[in-house]
Amino acid sequence: MKTIKMISMTLLIGLFLIMSTGIYAQDPMKAGPKVYKKVLLNNDKVRVMSVEFAPGQVMPWHSHPHHTIYALTDGTLEITDKGKPASIAKFKAGDVLYITPVTHMGKNVGKNTIKLVVTEIKPPMKK
Repeated sequence: MKTIKMISMTLLIGLFLIMSTGIYAQDPMKAGPKVYKKVLLNNDKVRVMSVEFAPGQVMPWHSHPHHTIYALTDGTLEITDKGKPASIAKFKAGDVLYITPVTHMGKNVGKNTIKLVVTEIKPPMKK
């Protein structure tokens, strides 16, 4: 009986760890459908998404491969990368950023809705 309880507890802890890892590696379209509004293009090279952050809105933990951000409007986001303290990112309309693979969350700490275009660069397909 003690062995069964020990095995059950080990499986439960393992399941919890697997599920908690998934929290930090979610697809942004699934993690934040109120922020990531629409996939504009999706092929074997890139995925392009329209993003809108209302003031105070939070984008939960999610991950990206290499990606770019194009700001359509001005705004201020608080960005928290996994394992790091939060930082403030100020955008001006027309700004373009390149970002390496990351797991992060964000919050619009400004006064206006921020509109962005995020382009994820997909890794080359193996032949």
